[in-house]
Amino acid sequence: MIDLHSHTTASDGQYPPSELLALAAAAGVTVLAVTDHDTVAGLGEAAEAARVHGVELVPGIEVSAFIHGREVHILGHFLRPDDEDIARFSERLRQERDTRMEAMLERMRQLGYPVRMEHVRAVAGNAQLGRPHLARVLVEKGWAVDVKEAFDRFLGTRGAAWVDRYKLDGAEAIRLIRKAGGTATLAHPGSSRMERLEIRALAKAGLAGLEVLHSDHNPSVRQKYLALAKELDLVPTSGSDFHGEAVSPDHKLGNAAMPPELFAKLRARAAA
Repeated sequence: MIDLHSHTTASDGQYPPSELLALAAAAGVTVLAVTDHDTVAGLGEAAEAARVHGVELVPGIEVSAFIHGREVHILGHFLRPDDEDIARFSERLRQERDTRMEAMLERMRQLGYPVRMEHVRAVAGNAQLGRPHLARVLVEKGWAVDVKEAFDRFLGTRGAAWVDRYKLDGAEAIRLIRKAGGTATLAHPGSSRMERLEIRALAKAGLAGLEVLHSDHNPSVRQKYLALAKELDLVPTSGSDFHGEAVSPDHKLGNAAMPPELFAKLRARAAA
C-alpha cells in the first residue's frame, strides 16, 4: 500500500515521525511519504523508524505557495533532505510563522480571547507554528467546538483573526523542489478548488503529478482530476493527508492508496 501524503509533529501532525511510521506499518502501508508543511525536520527520525518497521520512506515536503493569487499546496517527493536551499527556505518560513502567529494572537486578544504564545507552543512542541496549533488551543479552551469552527470563525481567510502570510510563487516552489532532486505534485486540487487554467500553468512550470486520489475527493472529483492529469501529462498520485485522528479524524493512513505502476512512473520522473 502506497501513501504519498502524511504529516508529523515536525509541522501540524499529531504523532512524531517514529510513531507515524509504526502506525503506517500497522495499517499495512508499505511506502509512505512524510510531507510536513514547509520543513524537512522530521525526515531523519522518519528514515530510522522506516528501517525498523520495514516501510519504504519517500522523503518529502508540502510547500505552501500561490498561483494567480490563490493558495496552493505543492508536495515534493524523493527530494534530498539536506539540500541547502530547502534548509534556507524552511528557516525563513519558521521565522515568518512565528511573526504571523504573534499577530494572530494579538487579534485574538483584541476579540476577548486571552490566548498566549506559550499556549500554542505547548501544543506545537518543536514543530513550526501553524494555524492548526492555534485552532487546537481554541478547542481545548472551549472557544471553538472543533478545529473546523476555529478556522471558520477566526483563522480562515475570512476569519476575525486572519493575518496574511508570505506568498511564495507556485513556479518558484516547483523550482525549489526540483533543484533538491524531487518531483512536484499539486496536493488535493479538489479541496483547493483548482481549475484547468491554474493546473496548466503549474504544469508548464514543471509540475510532475496531480493528487487525484485524496481522502477528501469523492468519485466525481477524482474523475475530473484524473482526466486533467491525462490531458496535461501529470502522474495521478494518492495520499491520505494523515495528520492524526485528533487533527483530521476522517483521514486514515492508506485510505487513498497509489497503484505501484503510477508510483514507479513518478519515481522515474524524479530520476530524470
